[in-house]
Amino acid sequence: MQIQEIIVVEGKDDTTAIKRAVQADTIETNGSAISEETLKRIQHAQDKRGVIVFTDPDFPGRRIRAIIEQHVEGVKHAFLPKAKTIAKNGKGLGIEHAADEDIRSALCLVYTPNNENPIVDDITLEDLMTACLIGHPRAKARRDRLGEILNIGATNGKQLHKRLKMFQITEQQFGAAVAQLDQEENNA
Repeated sequence: MQIQEIIVVEGKDDTTAIKRAVQADTIETNGSAISEETLKRIQHAQDKRGVIVFTDPDFPGRRIRAIIEQHVEGVKHAFLPKAKTIAKNGKGLGIEHAADEDIRSALCLVYTPNNENPIVDDITLEDLMTACLIGHPRAKARRDRLGEILNIGATNGKQLHKRLKMFQITEQQFGAAVAQLDQEENNA
């Protein structure tokens, strides 16, 4: 599988995992303090070939993703759930620990945000409350699982609302994902 876009990852071990799973070029951020030079390289890559941001499903990974989103318009996003990025020994988390098949799968489900033409269907904060995704004791676990189902990554409540809009998740897609989440909880 060959990827045209340049994949932005956190470090060299992530690059190794990506190159093991697919044919692709990468840019490494080398941590969550992204330099101006790295942001310029990412912008140049976006202008030439496009960029897929594929960071770890943790706080530093989300921070890197947010910084890139803020500085480079139109980047695509690939996500893996935390459970698929845990090291075999249980001590560590990251893209570098993911199975090749999971990496390929995430890259096949890449999302491109559309900030210029927002969709008419709008999921409100009230909808998130009704679905027990905010303001509920199990909200965090439900958001994490919803992020897996919709392939938009783990988020807090405010980020969830933003990502649903950014990735043009329709009310129908949202409703189906919440129904699946409810069914999984009822069968647990």
